[in-house]
Amino acid sequence: MTTSVHQKIAEELGVRERQVEAAVDLLDGGATVPFIARYRKEVTGALDDAQLRTLEERLHYLRELDERRSTVLESIRSQGKLTEELEARIRAADSKARLEDIYLPYKPKRRTKAQIAIEAGLQPLADRLLADPSLDPEQEAAGFVDADKGVADAAGALEGARSILVERFSEDADLIGELRERMWTRGRMVSRVRDGKQDEGAKFADYFEFSEAFTDLPSHRVLALLRGEKEEVLDLSLEPDDGTAQEEGPTEYERMVAQRFDIADRGRPADRWLSGVVRWAWRTRILTRLSVDLRLRLRQNAEDEAVRVFAANLRDLLLAAPAGTRPTMGLDPGYRTGVKVAVVDGTGKLAATETIYPHQPQRRWDEALDVLARLAAQHGVELIAIGNGTASRETDKLAGDLIGKHPELGLTKISVSEAGASVYSASAYASRELPDLDVSLRGAVSIARRLQDPLAELVKIDPKSIGVGQYQHDVSEAKLSRSLDAVVEDAVNAVGVDVNTASAPLLTRVSGISEGLAENIVQHRDDNGPFRTRQALKDVARLGPKAFEQCAGFLRIPDGDDPLDASAVHPEAYPVVHRILDATGSGITEIIGNGRALRSLRPQDFVDDTFGLPTVSDILAELEKPGRDPRPEFKTAAFAEGVETLADLEPGMTLEGVVTNVAAFGAFVDIGVHQDGLVHVSAMSKNFVNDPRDVVKSGDIVRVKVLDVDTQRKRISLTLRLDDDASGGGRAERGGNGGGGRGGKNSGKGGGNGGGRGGQRPRGGQQRKQRQEPSGALADALRRAGFGTN
Repeated sequence: MTTSVHQKIAEELGVRERQVEAAVDLLDGGATVPFIARYRKEVTGALDDAQLRTLEERLHYLRELDERRSTVLESIRSQGKLTEELEARIRAADSKARLEDIYLPYKPKRRTKAQIAIEAGLQPLADRLLADPSLDPEQEAAGFVDADKGVADAAGALEGARSILVERFSEDADLIGELRERMWTRGRMVSRVRDGKQDEGAKFADYFEFSEAFTDLPSHRVLALLRGEKEEVLDLSLEPDDGTAQEEGPTEYERMVAQRFDIADRGRPADRWLSGVVRWAWRTRILTRLSVDLRLRLRQNAEDEAVRVFAANLRDLLLAAPAGTRPTMGLDPGYRTGVKVAVVDGTGKLAATETIYPHQPQRRWDEALDVLARLAAQHGVELIAIGNGTASRETDKLAGDLIGKHPELGLTKISVSEAGASVYSASAYASRELPDLDVSLRGAVSIARRLQDPLAELVKIDPKSIGVGQYQHDVSEAKLSRSLDAVVEDAVNAVGVDVNTASAPLLTRVSGISEGLAENIVQHRDDNGPFRTRQALKDVARLGPKAFEQCAGFLRIPDGDDPLDASAVHPEAYPVVHRILDATGSGITEIIGNGRALRSLRPQDFVDDTFGLPTVSDILAELEKPGRDPRPEFKTAAFAEGVETLADLEPGMTLEGVVTNVAAFGAFVDIGVHQDGLVHVSAMSKNFVNDPRDVVKSGDIVRVKVLDVDTQRKRISLTLRLDDDASGGGRAERGGNGGGGRGGKNSGKGGGNGGGRGGQRPRGGQQRKQRQEPSGALADALRRAGFGTN
């Protein structure tokens, strides 16, 4: 890896080059980001996990760029065309796009019209006319007529010369770069419906006549437009200008091309012909190429943002507050097939299952209550986890009746996202974990366990199947998987894992532990009983020194032989703890949790050549609160009594609810009435909100005011600004269920007028609301909010 790459990453991160070099060495040596961030702070200068993830991504990109650079240099060298100046330009290329621009004239290609013209001997004609416009094109071309070479007349010679110049103009790297950036800042995406597709493509109705600047297009709208084109409903075009009237004559882009090659109309014989070549080059080659480039940029930017939103929502879901080791009843709601019931004990072990039929068509309500009461009393159930899918509110009412009729049971009900539960139920792991249980009941088990420990349960599911993203099926599979896997790895290692209770899927997400090694740990645990010390991990087959180094600090052994093994202190740093004990004259059990004694110590006194101030400070903090969980305290929302349906809602009501999902245009909130309400981004704060996640995250408990209720369409507009006017007027300005976020009934559209732009009008005077095409849990949230699909 060249120094220039390290320097570039250092500049981008705003850190020293030495820090980047150290991190790259660790990554290349097999260390994981969580391990480096937590246990190698001295080496990297305390780079955090976010910086390290960015470093890792940029390192991957720049290494790919270097590999491509080498290929390009070798290709040009083999053609005998590599000059020192060209090599310098290639080595200075700082992006893949720039590198490909430089390489284009030398890239092997099929025979073009320009190449055919060159073979016909027309290169001198093209060079002569470009260099000296005072020459007469017709007279000069007459000297190049040669029927044997396929040049029948002067017109044919000029056409060949034009092809040569067009290729030269369109392959000028510096010119193309300038034109591309100008079109990016000035151009816009234009969409029109294809003839006869109005009814079939109704879900894309807001894009039937649409135009918006590239720089204003949010990611979800780009992906919606591209999907509409893919489904052959929309025709998309990338216009180079903002749609304002142009003066007669050449466009600004054509003038830039002409200026680059010193072409101007000064009344010389060849000026008019050269201007025509410029116009032809722009319209037939350059604009086409720039459109392809900018379409790719739009898609890549949209994918990056969609992946970022997905990753952020997944992180919030994984790090949601755990209810803890409390006996829990999971209810997987359903109508005809019944409500599946599973009771798990405090450790998540399955204790009982049932199927009840309280809803239509059977309506055996009282019988269902009796079954639930019996199970709750028999197994000491404290919590009821209710899946948030079909029949969830009816099932929530059932649980409410149970609590009301049996207050002695002390039950609490909580709605739980069931996204991905069906995927888990049918998975090979679920078959091994619950081999004797019917597939339909496994979902209820998963719902109960999710409430106890969301992280431990959700890691059993492919992150993409959890479905908390926008347009996840329209983005790069590799890019999405890489990002989501990183989120899961960071979340698991931030919390830590009890090695004696963790499932193999959970262990697989621990730093340094592969899938095979996770199976070996579980097998060793089953064969030999619980691990008593971290050192005993070395007895696991194939768990060598490197794997132990990477994983030991993240694996916890509560109630083991050494209290330190239940903490985040790495075994390699235990000597530091022993020096602390010697300095205080205390035993390990006396010093752990003794904040007063620990805060009286000077971290500098325990620094040595191996462990610096950051690590010592971390150790003292960990000893004060060993094994502390970074996740928030478990809380439940208190839904308002008597507010159970849309009909119970009135504008002006202030209610408590739970944020179920966050999108680019706002947040969905469950307020206990079966349909989630939408808080548009423009109704989140009195200040401008760039990213809704800056205000709320999935799982947050919030107080909202009802702005408007559309009972016919089952839509609820909410605001976090409790002093907002709830008269129902001005919805378009706020976004809410109007201009910014409702997104209509077709295909669960969510973007309203620009999704995240708060009901602004698209440029060019249009006033149409734009929508997005969400999927997974986001689509579920839209449907529950009344913004369902056809």
